[in-house]
Amino acid sequence: MTNLSVNLNKIALLRNTRNIGIPSVTKAAKICIEAGAEGITVHPRPDRRHIRPSDVYELAEILTVEFNIEGNPFEPPFMEIVRDVKPTQCTLVPDSPNTFTSDKGWNLTEDTQKLIPIIQELKNLGIRVSLFMDADITQIQLVPETGAERVELYTEPYATAFRENKNLDSVFQEYADAAKKAQELGLGINAGHDLNLENLGKFCTIPNILEVSIGHALTAEALEMGLFNTVKEYLKILSNK
Repeated sequence: MTNLSVNLNKIALLRNTRNIGIPSVTKAAKICIEAGAEGITVHPRPDRRHIRPSDVYELAEILTVEFNIEGNPFEPPFMEIVRDVKPTQCTLVPDSPNTFTSDKGWNLTEDTQKLIPIIQELKNLGIRVSLFMDADITQIQLVPETGAERVELYTEPYATAFRENKNLDSVFQEYADAAKKAQELGLGINAGHDLNLENLGKFCTIPNILEVSIGHALTAEALEMGLFNTVKEYLKILSNK
């Protein structure tokens, strides 16, 4: 079964529109865990638009499941937080500070040498490292050189093709081929970005997807179904793939 890691960024975004701590990020995490989620994901950005450093530290104190922290290791205070918290997994994402949302994977033709010491430090801390990558076999082939153990496939192009019903078969095949190549290289496969209850089932027909990280759609769907029930619906899809 593919593990579900719930991204809590949009819970924090809603919380940040007021100064009364509602909705609670930690309470949301507990609900997700009670519903069966195997992991919690956060992406603390430098502008603190959603998840704040304090959220990361508070979650680290209560979590009984895998903790996945995403972010750009070259944008402070990301590495300071990760060094303190030592999450189960660190997903490195090439976001610039003003990026609206994650929109591309690493260009390892340019970034490998910069990433190697960062990844080695994280692994020395006992943290599993995943790189946010496009479904580009040429780039995927360069991942082993960095020392990362997994890749997280950036799935927005797949989600767009699914939503618009345009070139879905060819786009899906690109992801299947990228996943197969990564697995041949000994890499684990995670996936995330714009996955939802409608498109997740097809995507997870790709063999041996270890983990999906889902936040925006899950939060939106929870407004209709409730957070506990929504997590259950995702787990139902993942268990029947």
